Amino acid sequence: SVPACCSARYNLALLAFFGFVLLYALRVNLSVALVDMVEPNTTLAKNTTSNICPEHSSTRNVPRNTTGEKYSWDGDTQGWILGSFFYGYIITQIPGGYLASKVGGKALLGFGIFGTSVFTLLTPLAANLGVGYLIAVRALEGLGEGVTFPAMHSMWSSWAPPLERSKLLSISYAGAQLGTVVSLPLSGLICYYMNWVYVFYIFGALGVVWFFFWMWLVSDTPESHRSISHAEREYILSSLKDQLSTQKSVPWSPILQSLPLWAIVVAHFSYNWTFYTLLTLLPTYMKEILRFDAQENGFLSALPYFGCWLCIILSGQIADHLREKQNLSTVCVRKCFTLIGMIGPAVFLVAAGFIGCNYELAVAFVTISTALGGFSTSGYSINHLDIAPSYAGILLGITNSFATIPGMVGPVIAKNLTHN
Repeated sequence: SVPACCSARYNLALLAFFGFVLLYALRVNLSVALVDMVEPNTTLAKNTTSNICPEHSSTRNVPRNTTGEKYSWDGDTQGWILGSFFYGYIITQIPGGYLASKVGGKALLGFGIFGTSVFTLLTPLAANLGVGYLIAVRALEGLGEGVTFPAMHSMWSSWAPPLERSKLLSISYAGAQLGTVVSLPLSGLICYYMNWVYVFYIFGALGVVWFFFWMWLVSDTPESHRSISHAEREYILSSLKDQLSTQKSVPWSPILQSLPLWAIVVAHFSYNWTFYTLLTLLPTYMKEILRFDAQENGFLSALPYFGCWLCIILSGQIADHLREKQNLSTVCVRKCFTLIGMIGPAVFLVAAGFIGCNYELAVAFVTISTALGGFSTSGYSINHLDIAPSYAGILLGITNSFATIPGMVGPVIAKNLTHN
């Protein structure tokens, strides 16, 4: 095989990694900023009878900037604002996969992130105009982000040699976790020392910068890449030559009748329910229930995703090692990793609900739960490329459409279950 260092396929993985860092930073920054955008006391009902955890004695009162606008949105409105992103996101999944197979993933992914960045820059303006505008802008961001995963899957179908699949994909998609890790504490600090509007300006601007690098350095296929070495081009093309279908039309009927595809749908849906509910509500839980202040909140909310990021990178290496060196079948590896990534998080998340105000344990359990979820990236998440590499983008579009529903209803249901 061709060395990984400085190779075109690893450069692609790295650029994609930064793209997904920004993508998730743009997605979760609202969860942190929202805590700051809402007038205090509008979230908690006036006569709550639930036992609230005691304040921490160590809370530092640093003079902080309070110049940002405050809005009086109640809990339900906040649930809708947080869920609105997914209404746009669900619409472009399948079209994204289909378009990527037609026009190529490079432009689609590039413009998806570019569009999301532009709408992020418009978020403070939209919030000032009213809650309807904010929800619309978030839904438009969702439209832009919706094409990104199918576009990336589609690109990997022509770039990733089968035995390096788990490695390359886990590097690029791990960016999503790291984006969460970086943007939660960073958004907290920006809110704390500057003003919540800068959360949107800073991340939006970075997204625009990334876009230019992406369009300049990346190409859709190894054949069209400007600076790829001859050896690497041959290596990738020869490893994929029996993998890709020559059929031009999409075989919709066999796709929709495929049982393995529906198995991925169920796994994807189930995993995302816990993932999205935590992603959107963890900052609120840290603030309202465990009573951490803004700075601590950002760091502690980020901890679980740091664990998840480590697990994704590790599991990608382990999965390919087991397939290549230990001769375990791909099916066996995907099933085992999916099992760890589903049952592990479930056990610890349920446990987290029963420990009351024990801060250390609460943070530890939520962290372990989210971290173990990282194993499923090398499980069901890459399986689209195993069962039909030529249509991987479309398959991911299909499973991700179902898997977006939890993002829309999860936070709303969670907010409704916890009125008091």
